[in-house]
Amino acid sequence: MTGDRLYFRQLLAGRDIASGDPLARQMLNFVYLIGDRESGEAVAVDPAYAPREMIDILESDGMRLTGVLATHYHSDHVGGDLFGHEIVGIAELLELIEVPIHVHRDEAAWIERSTGVGRANLVTHESDDVLQVGEMRIRLLHTPGHTPGSQCFLVDGHLVAGDTLFLQGCGRTDLPGSDPAAMYDSLVNRLSKLPDDTVVYPGHLYSPDGSASLAETKRKNHVLAPRSAEEWLALFGG
Repeated sequence: MTGDRLYFRQLLAGRDIASGDPLARQMLNFVYLIGDRESGEAVAVDPAYAPREMIDILESDGMRLTGVLATHYHSDHVGGDLFGHEIVGIAELLELIEVPIHVHRDEAAWIERSTGVGRANLVTHESDDVLQVGEMRIRLLHTPGHTPGSQCFLVDGHLVAGDTLFLQGCGRTDLPGSDPAAMYDSLVNRLSKLPDDTVVYPGHLYSPDGSASLAETKRKNHVLAPRSAEEWLALFGG
């Protein structure tokens, strides 16, 4: 069964990695490691703050990094400048190990600008592409709204939701590249239609728990309460 082979770790920046970084402790980003225990292959989702520490964790678990999945271009997820603070991320990771960086095609130019990583290092995807990691199949879901090419990752009932969907709230829609109407569509017509027993793993620890079932998230998250696009936009459209 895939569940027996699935390697899945949720790391909190500022605690599990980069524990001495005050910005990491403030931002509360999650980094995810997903792989196949039998093949030893793994990918990292949004490896910002401490790529060397993340690789060491993988190696201590008997896994090897074969790629990176980026949810979106913001520096607290992939590295770059954040209001004058430089966050290490995929550019520094590529100095340690050459692996492909998997991004949605609508996000590629934004990631190039924000990280300095060139197009040759990026593998662009369409929505519903599947990335094979050993025998594990990771489905890439295009969920624009927070950014044009935001994407979430679904593997064996685990939804890594980035900044599209938190357990409480969702990503901001008043930033460059944001689109409130697209966010509504991503939340309601894309993510909310996944099975209720899907477990949501957000991009930040903005709630007491680090994960919850989609059914619980739909019950408790106010951004999923509006019953129409008009109602949603009136409340959250900025």
